Amino acid sequence: MSSSEFKKSMRYISVSFITILRLFSKLISSFTNLLFINEFLMRNYIIVLFVVLLSSCKNENANTIKTDLETNPKTLKADAIISKSIAVSGGERFKQSSLKFEFRDVYYQALRKNHEFLLVRVLVNEKDSIFDMLSNVGFERYHNDAFVKLEDSIANVYSASVNSVHYFSVLPYGLNDTAVNKTLLESEQIKNKDYHKIKVTFDELGGGEDHEDVFVYWVNKETFKVDYLAYSYAEVSGIGMRFREAYNERYIKGLRFVDYNNYKTEDTSIPVENLGKAFEADQLKLLSKIELENITVDLVNN
Repeated sequence: MSSSEFKKSMRYISVSFITILRLFSKLISSFTNLLFINEFLMRNYIIVLFVVLLSSCKNENANTIKTDLETNPKTLKADAIISKSIAVSGGERFKQSSLKFEFRDVYYQALRKNHEFLLVRVLVNEKDSIFDMLSNVGFERYHNDAFVKLEDSIANVYSASVNSVHYFSVLPYGLNDTAVNKTLLESEQIKNKDYHKIKVTFDELGGGEDHEDVFVYWVNKETFKVDYLAYSYAEVSGIGMRFREAYNERYIKGLRFVDYNNYKTEDTSIPVENLGKAFEADQLKLLSKIELENITVDLVNN
C-alpha cells in the first residue's frame, strides 16, 4: 500500500469510536426487535457501525408490480417497464445489501434490510469528522464525538443532500416506491437505439424534500437498462435541468452500477422531456462527470 493510500484509509479511522458507540446507544432505544451489525469502513481499516433495524412485520405495498411482465413491447406499461429495468439491474438484491463507495472524496454507505434503511455520509479532514445518518427514524448529524442539534430546515437540507447521492447511485431501484408516479411517454431514438421514455413525478407525502423535481428515464427497449435520464429541479434563479448519459457499466455481486456524463442546458425553455432530443442535436454542454469509486457490495441474509 502506498503512503497516500495509507493516509487516505487512516482518515476514515479518525472517525471516533465514541461517536459510533453513541449512535449505537441512541439507535438501540429507537429500534426494538432486530440487531443488525455491519462493517462500516474499508475492509482493511474497519470502523464498526452498529445498526439496529426494526423487524416488525409490514404489509407489502398494495401497489407492488407483478413480476409476470407482458412480453409484447407495444403493450408494456410504465410500471412494467420500470419493474423490468429494476430486475435487470439487480432487483431484490438491493433490498438486502450493504453498499460502500466514495464520491468526490466523501465516503458513503447504504444499509438496506427489507423495508428498513440506513444511509450514511462521512466527511473527514485532518481535524474534524462529520457523520451524517439518514434512516427510517429521521436524520442525525455528529461532529466528532458530539451529537449536533439542528433546526428542522437545516436538517432537511442535509438529509436531502445525503439522500440525493444514494438515490442516484442505485437507480432505477427505488422507482417503484409508493410516492413515485410514472407516465409512459412517446418512444424515442438516441444514437440509433430505441428507448421507452418514462416521466416520473413524486407525491408530496413520502416524496421527500425535493418532491417537486421531475425526472425522465430513457429505458433501452432491448436491454431494459436506463441509459439516459434527465431531471428538473427548483433553484433560486428558477428551474434548473440536467441530462445524464450512463457509461462505465459494471456489475458487482449482481448489482448494476454506472457513472454519468452530466450535461446542462442554457435554454431553460426546453421541456425536460425534450432533453434527449437536445442531446442528440449536440445542444447540451458537458458540466461534470458523476463517478462512484471503490464500490463494495455485501449481500445481507434474511
